[in-house]
Amino acid sequence: MSHNTFGHLFRVTTWGESHGPALGCVVDGTPPRLALKAEDIQHWLDRRRPGQSRFTTQRREPDAVKILSGTFVEDGIELTTGTPISLLIENVDQRSKDYGDIAEKFRPGHADFTYLTKYGIRDYRGGGRSSARETAARVAAGAVARAVLPGVSIRGALVQMGPHKIDRANWDWAETERNPFWCPDAKAAAQWEDYLDGVRKQGSSCGAVIEIVASGAPAGLGAPIYGKLDADLAAAMMSINAVKGVEIGDGFAAAALSGEENADEMRAGNNGPLFTSNHAGGVLGGISTGQDIVARFAVKPTSSILAPRKTVTPAGEETEIVTKGRHDPCVGIRAVPVGEAMMACVLADHLLRHRGQNGA
Repeated sequence: MSHNTFGHLFRVTTWGESHGPALGCVVDGTPPRLALKAEDIQHWLDRRRPGQSRFTTQRREPDAVKILSGTFVEDGIELTTGTPISLLIENVDQRSKDYGDIAEKFRPGHADFTYLTKYGIRDYRGGGRSSARETAARVAAGAVARAVLPGVSIRGALVQMGPHKIDRANWDWAETERNPFWCPDAKAAAQWEDYLDGVRKQGSSCGAVIEIVASGAPAGLGAPIYGKLDADLAAAMMSINAVKGVEIGDGFAAAALSGEENADEMRAGNNGPLFTSNHAGGVLGGISTGQDIVARFAVKPTSSILAPRKTVTPAGEETEIVTKGRHDPCVGIRAVPVGEAMMACVLADHLLRHRGQNGA
């Protein structure tokens, strides 16, 4: 199985399975002499960690990260050396027995059929490599990427749960830290609690839309044609488990605008042009404008549900399946810190690529 690595100069390779002894990543290309210790990475992993509310999977994983290589303590400060950074996260709460009944059945909506078709073998214990458990390694890598991006703030919010959207007039970034949904609208978050409780009690699931915003990124990141910043962001977000759609800026809504409405007009400023709007999401011609970079992605409903679903066995026999175990009724909740991490990795990669070509 190849294609476990993404990035060019800032390169991340993840490894491990959902029910294996551990998972982790190797981050290559990090510049030397950046302050980085395990606690810096742990902060971001704790945001993704399962079992923190009744609205996420009750799998109890501390997600404690260990730095195995790539740092050195000098004058009491742990610094990157410029060599590959290897990160380890042990799995401690696997319950593989929950998946015994599905060893010979394909779960609808999961990668069981496609993995077996492609490789001739599959790890049915929680999906193995296809499990969203792999995203813990991405969040760890994203923490390293943030160290490469001084002055850049990357924040995520859940802006839609099932059919229920936030009221953007109520947007408050501080509110995302006060509710279990990373929701910037306090009123919507309160309504979502009742909605998701109902979904959870029915043994069902729902989808979500997540918005990631990077503020403070310099103009000039990205390259025309095949190195576009927005293209790489779209690919990064699309690589997250259960993501079925990505848009930059206004995205699909831009199709309903007129040319006059969509054009982000400019005015003269002291340090370059000032934009009066940001329909483009901070990217023009594949290159960052210096405005907020905005990416949004849609996550499908969790495929693991208690309601019986019709399926087939690897032998082609028709049957029914009920997916037991511990699952998120809305995977979009814990996808917020994952989206932040992927934004950080892409921006760190493009920053290093920009320096490599332009020398600054």
